[in-house]
Amino acid sequence: MVLQHDRPTLSTRIDAVTGGRRLRRLRQHDWSRRLVRETELSPADLIWPIFVREGAGADEAVPSMPGVARRSVARAVEAAREARDLGIPVVALFPFTTRDRRDDRGSEALNENNLVCRASRAIKDAVPEVGILCDVALDPYTSHGHDGVMRGGRIDNDESVEILCRQALVQARSGCDIIGPSDMMDGRVAMIRETLDAEGLRDTMIMSYAAKYASAFYGPFRDAVGSNDLLKGDKRTYQMDFGNAEEAVREAAQDIAEGADMIMVKPGMVYLDIVARLAAEFGMPTFAYQTSGEYAMIEAAAGNGWLDGERAMMESLAAFKRAGAAGILSYFAPRAAAALRRG
Repeated sequence: MVLQHDRPTLSTRIDAVTGGRRLRRLRQHDWSRRLVRETELSPADLIWPIFVREGAGADEAVPSMPGVARRSVARAVEAAREARDLGIPVVALFPFTTRDRRDDRGSEALNENNLVCRASRAIKDAVPEVGILCDVALDPYTSHGHDGVMRGGRIDNDESVEILCRQALVQARSGCDIIGPSDMMDGRVAMIRETLDAEGLRDTMIMSYAAKYASAFYGPFRDAVGSNDLLKGDKRTYQMDFGNAEEAVREAAQDIAEGADMIMVKPGMVYLDIVARLAAEFGMPTFAYQTSGEYAMIEAAAGNGWLDGERAMMESLAAFKRAGAAGILSYFAPRAAAALRRG
C-alpha cells in the first residue's frame, strides 16, 4: 500500500525508471488515441464475397453463416450498388451450384452463361465502377467437391490447369476484373496469364491464392456453395499443411514469378504470421481472406452474448491491416464499411 505522503516519491521513482515517458498520456482521450493510431482501416480495404444462386425473389439464408445469404443475380447487382455507396471497391462472386449442374469435370465452370458469368455481366452493366473478383477453381462445380479433375482417387494437376485456364478466360470475357486462382494446382498462374494475354486480356489482373491451407475453417463456405456434403476425402494433397511457413514463402515466390499481380493468404485470422511474413518478404500487395469459419466463430459468440460483435469485428479486421495486408476479403465487409462511415 502506498501512503498519500509517499506518492511524490513514488512518482519520482516511476519517472526515473521510465525516463519521464508516460506512455498512457496518449491514451487518455478518444481524440488523442485517434491522433496517434498506427493502423487505420477504411472501406477501401475491404472486398465483399457474395454468394449467387439461380432464380429470383428473396435471399436464401446460409444457416452456418448468420447474416449471410445466397442472392439472385438481381440481388447481387443490388449488393454491388450497396458496395459502391459504402466505398467498398470490389465484390467477389461465388456460385451456389445445384447437383444437376455438377459433374466430375466441373463442366459448368466453362459455361459462359453460368451464374458467375451472368452476375459479372449484370454488375458491370449496372455498376461499372465496382471491381469484380472471380474465383478460379472447380469445387463449386464438381460432383466430388474437389478443386480439380479426379483420376483414380487423386487430383490430376495438369488436366485441371487446362480447364482452369478456360474457366478464367470465360470469366474475364464476362467482365471479371480480377481472376483469383484458389485451386492450388502447380503452374496455374503462369498458364492463366499466358491464356489471358493470348486472348488480348492483358489488363485482367490475377490475385493468386498463394498460401491456401488445408483448413477446418472452410466448412460454412462449402455449405454456401453446396459442396460440403459432396466432398470425397480431403484436400491435403494440394492445399498446404497448416504446420508450414517456409512453404508459403516458396508458393508466393513461384506465383509472383509466374505473373500474379497480387497474392492472398487463406485463412487469414489464424495465419496472421504468414500474412505479415509474405507482405514483408515480397513488398507485393498481399491480401487476407477472413474465412467463413472465422466469420462464423465471431458471429456465434456474439449471438450468445459472449462477445461484443461489432467490436470483435472491427478488431479482427484491424489485425489484418496491422499485419501488413493491403486488403481483406470478409463477409463483414458491408457492416464494417457502414460502421467506419458512421465513425
